[in-house]
Order: sequence, then structure tokens, then C-alpha cells
Amino acid sequence: MSTDTTTETQTGALRDEKTPDTRELQKLSPFELKDTLLALADESAKTRAAVMLNAGRGNPNWIATTPREAFFLMGQFALREARRTWNEPDVGLAGMPKSPGIAARLRRFLDESDDSAAIRLLRDGLDHGVSKLGFDADKFVWELTDAAIGDNYPVPDRMLVHAERIVRAYLAQEMCDNRPPPGNFDLFAVEGGTAAMTYIFRSLMVNGLLQKGDTIALGTPIFTPYLEIPRLEEFDLRTVDIRQSAMTEEGRHAWQYPEAELRKLEDPRIKAFFVVHPGNPGATAMRRESLDLLVDLVRTKRPDLLLLTDDVYGTFVEGFRSLAAELPHNTLLVYSYSKHFGCTGWRLGVVALHEDNVIDSMITRLPEGQREMLNERYGSISLEPERLKFIDRMVADSRAVALNHTAGLSLPQQLQMTLFLLFALLDKDDAYKKRCRKICRDRLAGLYRGMGIDLPEDPLRTAYYQTLDLDAWARKHVGPDFVEYEESRHDPLDIVLSLARRHGVVLLNGSGFEGPEWSARVSLANLDDDEYPRIGQSLKDIVIRAIAEWKGRDLDS
Repeated sequence: MSTDTTTETQTGALRDEKTPDTRELQKLSPFELKDTLLALADESAKTRAAVMLNAGRGNPNWIATTPREAFFLMGQFALREARRTWNEPDVGLAGMPKSPGIAARLRRFLDESDDSAAIRLLRDGLDHGVSKLGFDADKFVWELTDAAIGDNYPVPDRMLVHAERIVRAYLAQEMCDNRPPPGNFDLFAVEGGTAAMTYIFRSLMVNGLLQKGDTIALGTPIFTPYLEIPRLEEFDLRTVDIRQSAMTEEGRHAWQYPEAELRKLEDPRIKAFFVVHPGNPGATAMRRESLDLLVDLVRTKRPDLLLLTDDVYGTFVEGFRSLAAELPHNTLLVYSYSKHFGCTGWRLGVVALHEDNVIDSMITRLPEGQREMLNERYGSISLEPERLKFIDRMVADSRAVALNHTAGLSLPQQLQMTLFLLFALLDKDDAYKKRCRKICRDRLAGLYRGMGIDLPEDPLRTAYYQTLDLDAWARKHVGPDFVEYEESRHDPLDIVLSLARRHGVVLLNGSGFEGPEWSARVSLANLDDDEYPRIGQSLKDIVIRAIAEWKGRDLDS
């Protein structure tokens, strides 16, 4: 494909004299390329009196307020408890909260406060923990209070005891559609989904479950770091794409896996399958028939296959079921709180691994010499290192083993995590979840209105992103001659570069996710509702300009 940057090409519909050379930009991740796009969009806003629209980032522009208010209320109560044990106000010093009778004191504190949604969340959350989850009231409230103060290391280091039970209940509700598999998931609270990815890759390699030169499969298109991490020198993994290449009868991407793609996983050389589900940037959950095929394939032909599922967008699809619900024995689940609760800056995530899992079984079958090396590695933290679960090895590896005694997510972070999930568990009408879904769907409808295109129905769509493949659309609605003309004169990056330069609109290039070359991802989460029709109009303008250029071409040239 041509990357010609002569004056003739630069003055076409997609390029101008200020557009950077795409040959260098193609080397960048889309998340790094965005800095160039932001600079172009900022220049456009300055010169055209326009407003820059950055629809490239995935962090939402809404927040869950009630659990945050509850967090600050717990802080007030915790300080009262600390001063109750020891108080030197002249120097700003207090003691550490004490457990006996603390639940009754919290109830009095709540009764003394003005009624609010946050007060009700704390009161109902305490009742839920005691009556539904069987918690000892004083132990539960002390965990919350001590977490608010943040005066101790996390104990247990993987996750606080009551917090883990609450997260399990949430995962059963949201990731398993209230139909969890038998048994329990062990949880590791981490600093967001990206930390989870880092820890998982590291520990799989350290424990010999993946080795340099091994092959893993990626469900593409996929969140870019899953493409980039395997290529790093310390991992050096081969990758096979399992492509969401299914097309609808109307010529649109369905963002689904054809059977032939999933059948690639029958190859025994593939050690693991990493997938974002629902997808990013494809933004759909798997069809039921694909899940059934994958379940049958693993159970009958690949019982050794390791699955990693990143399910951050699961709450945006009605009736969502994770691979961890379908294949708990084989699946590592990653969940981040950032999207649903609007808390990217809190860095909250969790890794879930079923207590009966293929990874622990694989460790017991490693060659004797390798097991001896691992026993030596973890010997300082366990008298029986050979019995150490993989998820506990992850915790140790996250602190280079030697600092395992300081491992774990900070207590205030675990408190906020707990309050977010109590808020979700107690929302019996799912009012918050339904509102978040509606925000995204309304914005998607606005985007399509701006483009002048009918929005097709898809119950598996998250509507958190929309990836637009201009090549597929143009082939269906304009014709292959137009597509061939554009591809001979322009680079796929010209789409996002021109949007930034001409319209001040920042989108991420789909090719950076291993998606269609001539595509762009729109985040429907991070701009106001009325901005999305404008983005749609800008995309429409780019296409109209390109068609006009094609129609006005010199047919004899």
C-alpha cells in the first residue's frame, strides 16, 4: 500500500500540507499516536475556532457518586474511632481503631447523620454483609474502618477477607449472570486491569507455564498491549490471531469469531488464548454458539488450553457470561472497575482464578528440575512452596518474592472497591447499570445520526466503543473502484490524521488494535452527548470529500 507523501497526495481529501509523515507514525501504538493527533486537533481548534473532541480515550465522563460519598463518611468515622483510642489534637496524632463494639458505634454514627444515599449504603451494606454473607459485624466494620485509616499492610496480602467475599458475590452477579459455577474463585486485588496483565504475563513465564518461543492466540482486534507485550524481549512469544472476521449480510463487521477461527485453537502448539470479552475495539460479546463451540473444544480436544479473559466491559451487555463462568477450570479472569464506576484514577482491578484450575495442575507436572528451582524461588515465603497456588505466586512475584510481606493493594483502595460493589449488589433495580448503558447507547445513536446512517440492532453490543470500517462501508455503498483508488493514493492513518487536522476530532486507528486497516475507534464514553453527532458529521465530511476527489479524478491518468 502506498505511503506516498508528495504534494499531489497531501492536497487530497485525506491529507494536507501539515499532516505528518505516516511512515514514522505507523510504528506507534494508537495510545502513543494519540499525542500527535491531539496536537493536530489542538491546532485545528485554535485556527478554526472549533472545540477539540477527544474520543480516543476510554475513560468515562461519569462517576458513581454514592459509593464515593460513603468512602468519605467511612473516613470520618474511622478518624473518630482512631481518636477514641488515643488523641493528641495539639500535635495532630491519634491511635489505631479497636474492634470490640465497633459495629454498634458505626450504627450510632449513621443514625446521628443526616439521611442520604451514602448513609443508606453503609447501613444497608452492613446489614447485607451480616445477614446475606454471614459476616461477624465487628470484624466486618473493623476491616472497613482500618482500610479507611490505611495504617496496616493488607492482610491477607491477596485481598482482605470480607472484601474478597463481596467481590465474589459481584462477579457471580455480573460476570456469571447470577449462575456461577460450583466452587469458589480465589481473588487477587490489583492496581487496575493493566497491573493484572503485567502480573499475569510475568508469573506465567516465571513458573514455566509459558516460555520464550511458545505460541499464544489473541482474539483480534484486541486492546493494544495484548499485542505488544508478547513481542517484548523478556517474553518473546509467538502469536496467532483468532480473528473476529465475521461479516453481516449488509457488509458490516459483526465483531464475532467464525467457527474456522475458533478451530485454530485445536492446534496443540497454542498454549493460551487471550481475549477481551466483550471486545475492545469490537465492543460486542461472543454469540452463544461461539461460547458453546469454545466450551466443547476445550473440554473434548484442548483440556490443557489456558484462557485469559479481560471482562471490563461485561456490565454493558445484558445477560453477560464470562468464559470464567463457562470454563472455570481453564480461565484466568481480569476485571477492572474503571469503566463501570468511572474510577480510572483509583486503579482498581481484580484477578480471579477458580480454586480448581488447570494452572495449578500444570505446575505439579513440570519437570523435576524446574519444580526444584521454583521451590527455591518461593521457599522464603512458604514451608511447602510446592503447594503454593499460582495466584499466591502472582502476589509474591508482584513484589519480587523477597518483598512478599509488603504485597497487596492498598487498604483505602480495597475500601473503595468494596463500597463500589456493595452499591452494585444493593441496587436491586439495576438503576445505575441501566443508566450507564443508556448513556452509551444514546451517544451511539447520535453518532449514527451525524453520519446519516441507520443504526442496526445488536443485543450483544456494549456501545462503549464503535469501530467504523470505512473500507467495508465504501465497498458496499460506493464500489470497489473507489476503494482501490483511495488505497492507491492514501495511507490508512490518513483517516484519523485528517479528522484531527480538519475537524479537531481525535479517534484511534483500528489498525493499532490489529483491526481493519481503514477503520477508526470512537469512544462513546468520554464526551458529552451532543458531541457525537458532530463526530459523525465530521466522518461523513471526510467520506464526501474523498468521493468527490475520486469522481473528479483524471480518468486518463
